[in-house]
Amino acid sequence: MSKTKRFAALSLAAALTLGLAGCSKDGKDPSGSNAGDGKAVYRTLYASEVTTLNYLVTSNANETAVTYNVVDCLVEYDPYGNVEPALAASWEPNEDASVWTFHIREGVKWVDKDGNEVADVTANDWVTSARYVCDARNGSNNFSTYRGIVAGAKEYYNYTAYLLALETAVDGTDEQGNPAKFTVDKDGNQTLLEPVAEASLEDIGVKAIDDHTLEYTLTGPTPYFVSMVSFGSYMPTYESFLTEKGDKFGTSNDNLLYCGAYILSDFQPQQQRVMTKNPKYWEPEQVFIEEIRQTYNAEASSIEATMYQSSDIDSADVSPDLLSAMLADPKTADHIHPTRADTSYSYWYLFNFDANFDAEYEPENWTIAVNNENFRKSIVHAFNRVPALATGDAINPTGNISNTITPVSFAVNEGKDYTTYGILPQYVDGDNYDEAKALDYKQKAMAELTAAGAHFPVKMLVCYNPTSTSWANECQVVEQNLEKLLGSDYIDIIVKAGPSDGFLGAVRRSGNYAFMKCNWGADYADPQTWTDPFTLGNSYNFVEKSTSPETAALYSEYLSLVDAAKAITTDIDARYEAFAKAEAFYLDHGFAIPYSISASGYVMSRLNVFEGQYAPFGGARQRYKDQHIMEKSMNMDEYNAAYTAWLDQIG
Repeated sequence: MSKTKRFAALSLAAALTLGLAGCSKDGKDPSGSNAGDGKAVYRTLYASEVTTLNYLVTSNANETAVTYNVVDCLVEYDPYGNVEPALAASWEPNEDASVWTFHIREGVKWVDKDGNEVADVTANDWVTSARYVCDARNGSNNFSTYRGIVAGAKEYYNYTAYLLALETAVDGTDEQGNPAKFTVDKDGNQTLLEPVAEASLEDIGVKAIDDHTLEYTLTGPTPYFVSMVSFGSYMPTYESFLTEKGDKFGTSNDNLLYCGAYILSDFQPQQQRVMTKNPKYWEPEQVFIEEIRQTYNAEASSIEATMYQSSDIDSADVSPDLLSAMLADPKTADHIHPTRADTSYSYWYLFNFDANFDAEYEPENWTIAVNNENFRKSIVHAFNRVPALATGDAINPTGNISNTITPVSFAVNEGKDYTTYGILPQYVDGDNYDEAKALDYKQKAMAELTAAGAHFPVKMLVCYNPTSTSWANECQVVEQNLEKLLGSDYIDIIVKAGPSDGFLGAVRRSGNYAFMKCNWGADYADPQTWTDPFTLGNSYNFVEKSTSPETAALYSEYLSLVDAAKAITTDIDARYEAFAKAEAFYLDHGFAIPYSISASGYVMSRLNVFEGQYAPFGGARQRYKDQHIMEKSMNMDEYNAAYTAWLDQIG
């Protein structure tokens, strides 16, 4: 979708569903009241200061909220999740999508904090970034976006990590008496430092063919690679400037260069930071907010709602303890709406097929039960998610409900959402909860399980992390609802708190549960990422460890479906269709119960998030480019209408 079309569509949706006349055509607030000088200024508070502006090393959302606005990526996204050209004017993969070529936009400038031109943006700027991120000595938290993706990246990282370890290693002898190097931990324990094969920067598969042609050579076919280049680690960096600044790079606004929609013109830690429109930006007509003014206040969370009401700022989070009262007050209720749903995380309740819990919870009996498909389906259809979700959000418990493993609006192919492929719409438009089906499957399961030697009630150990109060309450509701419908003669749900520290290792990763909520965060915009927690060697619910021939056969078929989908690398439509078939298979056989995406909060804000860039990964949702300042915040009804219109556009 072109820029013109996307804003025409969104403006129409806003006019029809919101009735909000927020800005003049030039993007300025008609009243000018928020700035006092006629400029479109967006004002917020913040309570946590950034520790670095080095976008090559940080993945902290508080920090990327700045960097994603001042440095652009190769690509960006329209409001509906469709990829669009940014610093790359165009791109293409080779035949099997293992080599990607990006054609860098000409005329883009690096500028300093005062808007003075420093250099042209060229293909070599991405080579510089890749070499920095893949050097373990730089301590980048973003290397995971290269590992296993870019050819030579892992080898160079491992080699530089070895060189780094050598700096503090001690001499010793190995078991054969040969001289060796050892690392020493904080307790004085020594570990043999194994030599690593030498690797060079030239081995990393990122090359500048010329000033405007950039080539990535990957470890194998990667049809979703274009979605990965919107992460900070794939942002460009001017080599001469990086070399000059060294360790000071990204420590202040003077130690950073800019090629994004904004310049960090003022940066006073624990006082304020100001981003102003970049006068040399390559697409100035899409930057409607001229200044973002952020003021530091350690007590922001307790005062911003009041400051919003007095028109001193333009956005405020609404804390849970104030929400009910503010929704009951007409003066504030008309300004409150949910924050945008986060589809980068998905949650499901899973059955564990490797029962590693104490004998008192009868792991042998559970193993018989969980391998019975009718037993699993009885739980699937008895699981009423709405009361459980209400423990975290009583105002809108269905707002973040998810009926599929891959969330709606996560992956889009030419305007078509992934969850519209295959039979997935039956899940998206339906609900697993069905009392009649649950009781029918119960009767079938009881007969089959009795014949298999199981006894009733089947004990179901349900664990939660005690650091989350809402999770504890949620488990209690799950227990009450399942036992009420299916009967305590059938199941006995035992809710147990896991350890506060090391919960994942002690419970989920060790199989110390029978039935539990688990989650996964996406790494790229392709349904393949949502198969990772269910595939061999990484299965969250350990299906591969089942000794049941029936379960093993089903799981083998699922893996075959996933492999077939992964093998389709050039026809994205066919690829999505194949992954949808695999996902539906997993759901059809009751291996997982989709639950929700990440919980939303509530906010008062003079931005319409549905006109901003959207992608469930990278920095699209943190960008101010393409957005206007509205006269007032949406209320709940306006937000829901806009969300429905948005979903219709991507469907």
